[in-house]
Amino acid sequence: MRSKATQGQLCASVANVTSERVREALSGFVRERDWGQFHTPANLAKSISIEAAELLECFQWSDDGDEARVREELADVVTYCTLLAERLGLDLDDIVLEKLAVTSAKYPAERSKGRSAKYDAL
Repeated sequence: MRSKATQGQLCASVANVTSERVREALSGFVRERDWGQFHTPANLAKSISIEAAELLECFQWSDDGDEARVREELADVVTYCTLLAERLGLDLDDIVLEKLAVTSAKYPAERSKGRSAKYDAL
């Protein structure tokens, strides 16, 4: 696996995931196959969990997962998350930033920096 990305690289990479280009490509892919009929919120949520388990399996016996498999499984997780957000009419950027604000309040940097304790144990 590659070395850890810097914070700036991470932000730039994640911003591309929710791009219009990706959403349009996914929408076209689903439309061409008439799979939208199967994309209920429940089915998409189940698929997220299944694909997340497959991603976790990449690291089952080692902290160093095979990069090709990790990329594939991570793409599957992100794909289903994007499809679910679209189905529910949610903007991924908005909901992630909203949740980050909530989490930031629970884990103030001055109390949580360098610690892995749960917010109620800080």
